[in-house]
Amino acid sequence: MSLNSLKINLNRSARMSLSEQIRTTIAQAITSGVLAPGARLPSWIDLAVQLGVSRGTVKTAYERLADAQLVTSSRAKGTCVAQFLPARHNVSKQPEPVPDSSLYQNFFLPTGDFQMGIPASDAFPATIFSRLFSAAVRKRMSARQHYTDPRGEAELKREIAAQLVLARGIKCHPSQLFITTGFTGALGTMLHALNLQGRKAWVENPGFPPARKALEIAQLSLVSVPVDEEGINVSYAVQHAEKAALALVTPGQQAPLGMTLSLERRGQLLAWAAKNQSWIIEDDYLGELQLNRRAAPALFSMDDAGRVIYVGTFSKTISPVLRLGFMVVPMALVDTVADVVASLSPAPDPALQMAVQAFLHEGHFLRHLRRMKRTYSARSAGLVEQLSALGYEASVNGLSVLLRLKDGTPDCAIAHNACHCGLAPSPLSAWYSPGVPVQAGLLLGLATAEGEQTRQACQRLDTLIRRFSPIAKQGVRFPGI
Repeated sequence: MSLNSLKINLNRSARMSLSEQIRTTIAQAITSGVLAPGARLPSWIDLAVQLGVSRGTVKTAYERLADAQLVTSSRAKGTCVAQFLPARHNVSKQPEPVPDSSLYQNFFLPTGDFQMGIPASDAFPATIFSRLFSAAVRKRMSARQHYTDPRGEAELKREIAAQLVLARGIKCHPSQLFITTGFTGALGTMLHALNLQGRKAWVENPGFPPARKALEIAQLSLVSVPVDEEGINVSYAVQHAEKAALALVTPGQQAPLGMTLSLERRGQLLAWAAKNQSWIIEDDYLGELQLNRRAAPALFSMDDAGRVIYVGTFSKTISPVLRLGFMVVPMALVDTVADVVASLSPAPDPALQMAVQAFLHEGHFLRHLRRMKRTYSARSAGLVEQLSALGYEASVNGLSVLLRLKDGTPDCAIAHNACHCGLAPSPLSAWYSPGVPVQAGLLLGLATAEGEQTRQACQRLDTLIRRFSPIAKQGVRFPGI
């Protein structure tokens, strides 16, 4: 069929421009096969006369068709349908949006009061950090340009190494340190480096779902290990999967329940790793930011067999916007990890690294930590007091407060509906491995928990809980940990 026999109906009162109507009609005819490859189109002058539009209108439509590689133009042949068309597509139908997975809905999308995993931005010395970052950018951009060390800036690694000795009891050489794009960047790098496909891995239950998902993507078989008041139950894990190749743990402060791994359990965990030549990834997501006690030494500092990989992050202490973290690996893994980061996961923005280095070196970081501990302690006490006034029992777990709910309470539904009220609690049941018994509850972040705003947020949350739980309407107190 030629364009002469293809009827182009123009709606001169439509919001779509005339040139776009012409382009869409011709494009649909081409992609549907009505106009065959090589078919000649009338000149834009002739078509303008036929349609009663200006020449420029048709010329614009033809130019857009050419940009889409649907037609070609030459002096000898004029404008023709292209012989080799791009992949067929429906020019009128827009792709349907893909719904976010439950992982994103529960852990990445919600923003509002009680949001988990973020620091208190109002307590951060933003002016100081902005000055340091601007200076680092100017210095980098004015220097001779080159590809920077994928392992991370040497100055920052030395600063972190010095900090780790004092704060976490870790003695390491800067060559063992790698700067990463946060915890997930470090975890992805190590899963590539260790290459444990098909092997078993211990994960805490409950535990951080994105980390669990990362291990599944790396094709490890997960063994969900319960936690109690002493942390991960190592005896249970050994009984059910002694030959596991990896354990992913949060010994400093279990996520999300908040207990510290006991000294006895630490010894059991290290003995298991040494005996079976297994690896331990220590997620020290809060570092020394402990509210009620001095932070226990890192598991890495107790490891004599070289089986622990230590992962730290600045997401909770500075900002998750930076996506900046680090890891310390045993000497035996340094070369392998260096190859992986150079090939797949180089360190982030050098200027950002140098700004953080200056922030640490000039003492701003330690002063900020001291201020944050005071801020979070006050906010956690205020939040627990507000919840108690409403008849609830709650416990402080790191940078959050855990509000236990009666078994069977739909905490995920409460959390999802909370976003419509300006709230963003995290449902406790979503932290459990699939297919195991769960406990209901809500994790309430402390970053925005201050003053009158907290009182109003607690009242809105109480209304939601009572709507979804008939027992709550009877005024029954929910037990805490």
